[in-house]
Amino acid sequence: MLWIKAFHIISVITWFAALFYLPRIFVYHAMSKDKPSIERFKVMERKLYKGIMMPSFILASVLGLWMTIDGWAYYSTQYWLYVKLFLVILLITYHFYCGYLVGIFKSDKNTHSHVFYRWFNEFPVLILVGVVILVVVKPF
Repeated sequence: MLWIKAFHIISVITWFAALFYLPRIFVYHAMSKDKPSIERFKVMERKLYKGIMMPSFILASVLGLWMTIDGWAYYSTQYWLYVKLFLVILLITYHFYCGYLVGIFKSDKNTHSHVFYRWFNEFPVLILVGVVILVVVKPF
């Protein structure tokens, strides 16, 4: 099970790296006015989402579920886990909304400013802080 946990942590780190970087690309894409830059950002967004973000999300989810199911006798009474799972569901929603935004940018239909994406970029930080505190401190 330690190997599963190790690969879960690695995939979560990779997933978060992509969750931090993709909205930053959105910031620059929303600021771009010239066609070559816009096309470059479309390629970057697509490759990051499909090539890194989605596979790391899938691996993190599968391994996390594996550990949860394997240790359910213990975890079922740990209320911090339920809060963590709620935060993970919010993060998954954010993940798929990012995918939606990739499609919006691909079809040149973005209506948000770079300022919106700067704030949007902060959401996974809040989730990360909450999840780490819940997993390490186990406050309840």
